Amino acid sequence: MSHYKILTLNNIAVEGLRRFPRDHYEVASEITHPDAIILRSYNMHDMDIPDSVAAIGRAGAGVNNIPIDAMSKRGVPVFNAPGANANAVKELAVAGMLLAARNICNARDYVRGLDEEGEALSKAIEAGKKQFVGFELPGKTLGVIGLGAIGVEVANVALSLGMKVVGYDPAITVKRAWQLSSGVQQVDTLDRLFKESDFVSVHVPLLDATRGIVNRDRLALMKDGGVVINFARAGIADDDAVMDALNAGRLRAFVTDFPTPALIRHPKVIALPHLGASTSEAEENCAVMVADNVRDYLENGNIRFSVNFPEAIIPRLGAYRITVANANVPNMVGQISTCLAKADLNIEDLLNKSYGQLAYTIVDLDAPVSNETITELRSIEGVLALRNLGKPIS
Repeated sequence: MSHYKILTLNNIAVEGLRRFPRDHYEVASEITHPDAIILRSYNMHDMDIPDSVAAIGRAGAGVNNIPIDAMSKRGVPVFNAPGANANAVKELAVAGMLLAARNICNARDYVRGLDEEGEALSKAIEAGKKQFVGFELPGKTLGVIGLGAIGVEVANVALSLGMKVVGYDPAITVKRAWQLSSGVQQVDTLDRLFKESDFVSVHVPLLDATRGIVNRDRLALMKDGGVVINFARAGIADDDAVMDALNAGRLRAFVTDFPTPALIRHPKVIALPHLGASTSEAEENCAVMVADNVRDYLENGNIRFSVNFPEAIIPRLGAYRITVANANVPNMVGQISTCLAKADLNIEDLLNKSYGQLAYTIVDLDAPVSNETITELRSIEGVLALRNLGKPIS
């Protein structure tokens, strides 16, 4: 009977951990030879990751705290939970727009600084409120960069608030396109998005292509008094360029989840302590989603929502199963099939998928695979990882 060990590197929502049945799983924050690691924000880049680790699950969307390239070279899939925190981030993005539009933070600070009482307090309140006059959202234009799970929700809710919405995402999926309201106008360049927008909200991962996309040149295209909102990742916005735009009066406010010493001190910056997904509901949704996908991979070899592996799913129908992660080069499936045929094993089902430089194969067989055959398969040049899953857990 299979038994798996799960190492947790952060506090993971209990509902997620309950997805691992106790009769087949051991879950702990200190454990030797783990089969999988589940984490939230723990930085794994300097971690000595055990050779026993077959999967890593990030209970959230961003994975820049995980050494993806190193795991790919080892044939280890990294799972995340895209969309599980979408509602939480959407609500905070809307809150950010309202905080900026109505000068709420500065107004609160003004009131907190008053020490008058009685009639004097009333007069001070009335005298001071003039400096915090804001504006309403209907009729204003929101530019949404990135139309994934979060970006689509932000765009749709902004429309319901009476805003005009333009969106930019050259890689939008069919699924997200169906979910996106027809009232959202998609633009073909970031420059056009910035030029048309009163607000810009960013919802993309931090990649080489997205680093610094909120830059000096694009900020110069925005309407005077614009607002930039970054609940995506640090590095998406050029903070120095943002500060200059704030100081010059071109930007009204910058709302960010990624404070720096300079940003914290600026009166036009609303800096939050990475609250984007910090709701009990989002943490639970992320934990459940990643736990289910890690468990399905450990038990069945199926892959859903991996950032470095292709999606690959075959239902378990009782056959003996092996999975192979390998370099995406010609004749790998042929070599695997030849090796299995030499061992008189009949293939009942096979799925091969590729993702960039990596490929993944699920093979269902009519009989168990011997240790000798497993050793021969692992010796094929280009094989990164092979797992012998046997029959399904009953």
